Amino acid sequence: MEWDWNFVREIMPTLIQGVKITILATLLGSVLAAIVGLAIALARRSPNRAVSRSVGWFAEFIRGTPLLVQLYFIFYVLPDIGILLPPLVAGVIGLGLHYGTYTAEVYRAGIDNVPRGQWEAAKACNLNGRHTWTHVILPQAIPPMIPALANYFIAMFKETPLLSAITVLELMNQAKSVANSYYRYIEPMTLVGAFFLVISLCSVVLLRWLEHRYGRIER
Repeated sequence: MEWDWNFVREIMPTLIQGVKITILATLLGSVLAAIVGLAIALARRSPNRAVSRSVGWFAEFIRGTPLLVQLYFIFYVLPDIGILLPPLVAGVIGLGLHYGTYTAEVYRAGIDNVPRGQWEAAKACNLNGRHTWTHVILPQAIPPMIPALANYFIAMFKETPLLSAITVLELMNQAKSVANSYYRYIEPMTLVGAFFLVISLCSVVLLRWLEHRYGRIER
């Protein structure tokens, strides 16, 4: 089968729409993962053992089950109990929860890496718990986490084709639809690979800049 540039020009607008949905799902999922991960990390440090253990079991359950199964559960099972979510919303929640449990470990390691003296200094300055976290601990803990968080961001981006299983019209779903309609697969699938490669490389460049700009702090 020969490469057909006319066919490429014909399907490109459809694939571009898929790229937009893929990027949107990745960005929203990353924001949710960052929030969920921080919440899990803080909850696991709770002096209440019931809270810390319950959150820990939840995180292990999410990490121990495939993302695809979780997406199916959110989109196809929850409606049985009255929770009906649009495909994109279900996909973002699935990505955010799944990767949130992994970013929680990154947060945990970053927080544990803050010198004990910083906690004692905050206490000596009579800072309350909220100010200790927001003004002392997290500003020192988060910058060194950027490389690990960036890796999960890129991994999430490359997992977005799984959203096609719950009818999200992301890049892979659009490409499969075009390929099945015209019975031509070489152009759409090659373009999908090219889009993912280019966007991933651009993301790496941006994230390396962020790491260089914010990933190092003076102690």
